[in-house]
Amino acid sequence: MTTSVRPAFYALSTGRGGVRDWVTLLHPPYTAWHLAYVAIGAALAPTFAGWRLAGSLVAFFLAVGVAAHALDELHGRPLRTGIPASLLTAASVVGVVAPVVAGWMYGGLRLLPFIVAGAVIVVAYNLELARGGLHNTAVFALGWGAFPVLTGYYAQSFRLGWSAVVAAAAAVLLSVAQRELSSFVRDLRRRTESVDGRIIRADGTVEAVSRAELLRPTEAALRAMAAAVVLFAVALVISRLVN
Repeated sequence: MTTSVRPAFYALSTGRGGVRDWVTLLHPPYTAWHLAYVAIGAALAPTFAGWRLAGSLVAFFLAVGVAAHALDELHGRPLRTGIPASLLTAASVVGVVAPVVAGWMYGGLRLLPFIVAGAVIVVAYNLELARGGLHNTAVFALGWGAFPVLTGYYAQSFRLGWSAVVAAAAAVLLSVAQRELSSFVRDLRRRTESVDGRIIRADGTVEAVSRAELLRPTEAALRAMAAAVVLFAVALVISRLVN
């Protein structure tokens, strides 16, 4: 596999285990994208409290941004960071345990199904348990799309509503699109040595096909989608804070 191409368009890692490696580990655009789902769910709830949203965002940041990605990096070093395995293990443990404890202290039995589901999803998906049977598009769409929306909504008043269900369905579809695009990009960046081909247009024009040309529109779409979801979440939260 070639090492001349960054493992992700947002990768800053040097392979030395420093700050740039940790920033890369967090997958900033994707983490922001999925935290936005939490905010969308919270903003749709009939009652809204900023401190509850803040707590939910911290919990998901630790679980999704830190723990899930640390576990993923332990599984084959896809981002080529130099973060020691001991630190990745510690980060994943803290990222899973802290939200579980905080969730229990906040919601107790009322939040228990969400606490258990969240911990199971993070560990099972990223460690590819059940022989990788849980590492698929359906689990990703439900765990990284629907689940944050429903949890963000439920954490506000400990009940669910139809608006949360519809928003969760939208998050599922967006997550399917995200995974399809990002899987294609990862394959090109991490498992492809070179691309050689051409496109012959109807008017006879011939265009060369390269890895860069395949990555450009796909990653542009991912960037735009991540930014759009985050901005939509910010707009909804602002509407709740000012009204």
